[in-house]
Amino acid sequence: MTDETPPRYALSFTSGGLLTREGEVVAATYLDSPDWATARARVVDDNLLQARTASSLIRVARETAQRLAALTDLEIEVLVGGSPTEQQHLMWTAACRRYTLIGDFAEEVLRERFLLMTPTLRADHFDRFIAGKTLWHPELDRLKQSTRQKLRQTLFRMLREAGLRTDAGDIVPAVISARVAEVLDRREPSDIRFLPTGTTFTSSSNQVQR
Repeated sequence: MTDETPPRYALSFTSGGLLTREGEVVAATYLDSPDWATARARVVDDNLLQARTASSLIRVARETAQRLAALTDLEIEVLVGGSPTEQQHLMWTAACRRYTLIGDFAEEVLRERFLLMTPTLRADHFDRFIAGKTLWHPELDRLKQSTRQKLRQTLFRMLREAGLRTDAGDIVPAVISARVAEVLDRREPSDIRFLPTGTTFTSSSNQVQR
């Protein structure tokens, strides 16, 4: 038992959704020149995201790069060359790593409900999750109701865009490709925990071809 307070949750994910299209563009730019500052500058200078305004371009490029920086170079390679589903799963994983609140929700609510065969995810499940975290994260207790709703809306939008939840609230089982499962399983604990699946995977049984 420790009296240490965990780090504050980062809550700056309220703009945009999963950013899958943007993630592919920024990731491909990064592979051409594997430095995030350089890649982001090129995305902005050449307006590779085809944004309408400079402020929007800078904001989205920064957010996308920050999420992608949570992935390994091998995961970036898989994302750039992957199918739409593989890209969605990797961008969801990137969001879970970048934002601990999203990762905790994915593991403690999304995956847990799926494994318990209660495959629905409603607004009150998110609200109860937030309420349960306020003891250790007092920053959540200070949030305005409108901000909580925005966080929930954005998170549920990301789940929908990742193909993990329907608009009706049903959890969609994740069918993970072997190569995505292999790279996620390299982490300890395995980052497959962020996805609604009962699949187990042993990384030694398959190797991603680079």
